[in-house]
Amino acid sequence: MSKSSTILALCGLYLLPTLVWAENWPGFRGPSGDGQIAAGRLPVEWGSEQNLAWKVAVPGVAWSQPVVWNDRIFLTTAVADDQPRPDSAPQGRGRRPEGRPAEGAEPQGNGEGRPRGRAPGGTEPPEAVYRWMVMCLDRNSGKVLWEQVAHEGRPTISIHRTNTYASETPVTDGEHVYAYFGMTGLYCYTVDGQLAWSKDLGSYKMTLGWGTGSSPCLYGDRLFVQCDNDEQSFLVALDKQTGDELWRVERDEKSTWSTPYVWKNKSRVELVLGGSKKFRSYDPNDGKLLWELGPMKGRCSATPVGTDDMLYFGVGGGPAGLGPLVAVKAGASGSHELPKAGEANEAVAWLVDKAGPPMASPLVYEGCLYVLEQRGGIVACYDAATGQEHYKQRLEGAKAFTSSPWAYDGKVFCLDESGQTFVLAAGKELKLLGTNKIDDMFWSSVAVAGDGLILRGLNQLYAIEQP
Repeated sequence: MSKSSTILALCGLYLLPTLVWAENWPGFRGPSGDGQIAAGRLPVEWGSEQNLAWKVAVPGVAWSQPVVWNDRIFLTTAVADDQPRPDSAPQGRGRRPEGRPAEGAEPQGNGEGRPRGRAPGGTEPPEAVYRWMVMCLDRNSGKVLWEQVAHEGRPTISIHRTNTYASETPVTDGEHVYAYFGMTGLYCYTVDGQLAWSKDLGSYKMTLGWGTGSSPCLYGDRLFVQCDNDEQSFLVALDKQTGDELWRVERDEKSTWSTPYVWKNKSRVELVLGGSKKFRSYDPNDGKLLWELGPMKGRCSATPVGTDDMLYFGVGGGPAGLGPLVAVKAGASGSHELPKAGEANEAVAWLVDKAGPPMASPLVYEGCLYVLEQRGGIVACYDAATGQEHYKQRLEGAKAFTSSPWAYDGKVFCLDESGQTFVLAAGKELKLLGTNKIDDMFWSSVAVAGDGLILRGLNQLYAIEQP
């Protein structure tokens, strides 16, 4: 090889990671927790025979979203002998990727003749021995680089038939991977698979034995865990290097399943937590309450999302049906009551009644707010500034929406539980650009790896890339 060829080859090797790994996907819904992909050359069409780079089977059952750092994919799972597998839930009775209880589960049971809203066998944990695992896969091939058993033993709580014992999405900072398994514990591994520390945060009863689903999140040197349950709810901040507790806030809440959201707005950085009673914002440095808003009526499963100016959230499900969809102004402070529909107050910019997200977290993109409903595969689009409804329509052929939507290049992507991804043109009018299909069951949200998508189905992990 000539000297010039050698230089060119070395330059190519040097530049390749920069081009391929332009952006990591370190936690639930990506680097900003909002499902938006700013750049890249992502595929917009795929299928079982199209733009599928690889697929691999993953042991066990889990709804946790994969996370990505450079050329590594990290994911969690729970494995047991003769393990029950979730089946397709009736319309309106699915679960979102982090293991939220089924929307509308109380009124009509679960289609298997079991007590409504309960796990198979009631609220008692199973006798089976489970292995809670953390895995690392090669981004280019799907090959397993390492796997570790974080804990082995009987579960301390039961789960709903549509939940799993590994529904919480892990989070990484490129040095460590933090895997939270709800009432089974919190585990920190190096990216090379060495256990750095672990922590038992306790085991508490969840509503009707549905299990857990709230994922951890990182900000600076702190790891945050929201543990809302039916006995002793709390928010805790831990030193990410050591696992030492930095502060803890008791919460007047029962079981919820949403993930804490770090809201970086024009006024400050806030840690926002959903709740079935109130939504609350905390100072991530010391846990001081910044504002609270309520009363909420409904089940809190979806995670908030925000812009520089406003925060968007809502509740859905339960006997009362869908709750409110709310926009909170940046800089809010103090305790506030929800205004009536169509009204505003010092903290709330607008409120739309009976429009809250039941499972999938909302998406704000190019001036519009998108909310996916489970019943009938409905997508709703609102003006992000005013709350005005642009459209609310069922996508023909859509099944239950549990996975959270994502946006890229002027398009909105909605993945239903049957593996259909509906590609919509972003904007005030509903325009269906196409539909992509993979034959598997999907409740986990998408992960992005450079110029590719990582989709986790019940049976396989799929890497989607353009040639």
